[in-house]
Amino acid sequence: MAEEKRLIMLPGPTNVPDRVMRAMMKPIINHRGPEFEALHDNITQNLKYVFQTKQDAFVLTSSGTGAIECAVGNILNPGDKVIIPTFGFFTERLKEKIVRHGGKPIEIPVNWDNAPTAQQIEQAIKKEKKVKAVAIVYNETSTGVTVRDLPQIGKTTHENNVLLMVDAVSILGGDHLPVDKWNIDLCVAGSQKCLACPPGVAVISVSEKAWETIEKTPTRPYYFDLVSIRDYASKGATPFTPALPLFYALDEALKIIREEGLQNRIKRHQTCAKAFYAAFEAINLQPYPSAKVRSNTVIAVKVPSGVDGGRVRQATKDRYRVEISGGLGKIRELIFRIGCMGIISEAETLATIGALENALNDLNYKVKIGAGVEAARKIFHRR
Repeated sequence: MAEEKRLIMLPGPTNVPDRVMRAMMKPIINHRGPEFEALHDNITQNLKYVFQTKQDAFVLTSSGTGAIECAVGNILNPGDKVIIPTFGFFTERLKEKIVRHGGKPIEIPVNWDNAPTAQQIEQAIKKEKKVKAVAIVYNETSTGVTVRDLPQIGKTTHENNVLLMVDAVSILGGDHLPVDKWNIDLCVAGSQKCLACPPGVAVISVSEKAWETIEKTPTRPYYFDLVSIRDYASKGATPFTPALPLFYALDEALKIIREEGLQNRIKRHQTCAKAFYAAFEAINLQPYPSAKVRSNTVIAVKVPSGVDGGRVRQATKDRYRVEISGGLGKIRELIFRIGCMGIISEAETLATIGALENALNDLNYKVKIGAGVEAARKIFHRR
């Protein structure tokens, strides 16, 4: 008996359009033949559209974490200094990758409910000297914090001839990220977040400035060697066997983004995020991040005092068929996280708010049922 379908409102993986799922049923083809070359070319061109870049963009058969490993491994030699602000679970992971590849992380600790500033980055570059790169998690998936100073950070790294590597795993396709305009040298994202594709492939953009470093890095990884990936891509191929069904899915997901228009898609995510925040204010749930750095793609709110967050999440899942997430790391039990990603619309937003209202009420945290839904609905009607 098939399991009843639930609304997946996690911060990844997200709900996937039916036409993207159907695309994975296409026949297997020769990944060294002309059919794959055509598929590869379509994906590449649409990927550049989403990255807003005229430079190189590639698809990797890996998770987003694999693509970050690719970026780090292709630019770092032992002893290279990398400035890394740490303000969440995934920034801590990024720091660990730098260490594993022999880099020397210059850590800027930031409270987990806040984001690093361009001034902090500039001060660290001037203080340390000979900095190889700045590594930024643009959207910290564990906390719902977005680095709104990223454009200024890109200007600073560009002026100081420092590489800028950006983890955009949970934000590419859901918020503003013009890679070329913001001087980003390596940008990484996952398929299963705002691109609304199944998990299993990741994407990466590479600037001309980054290539100058990559080509001189003798310790480049074997599987994730960007020079090899670029050489094969010039022939419409990949160095190793690609996950063909997922390439079909990504191709379809990118076509959907083209059809909607990237800016329209970003506005849709922003509207849904505003609706979530308005709803939670109406039922007295406090967002976890500071107001200026709240994410439009990962909505993080504090679990009310005296409430068992795990039981609330279980109730939304079992009783109301909506799945949301808790926190990660040291704030694991302190917050709820909701994915505002991909095919998010008024319908998914209102269903999620309603499920959370009812689950809280069921567990004796009294809220005015419908208050959050009504506040959110006003945002959509105002739009």
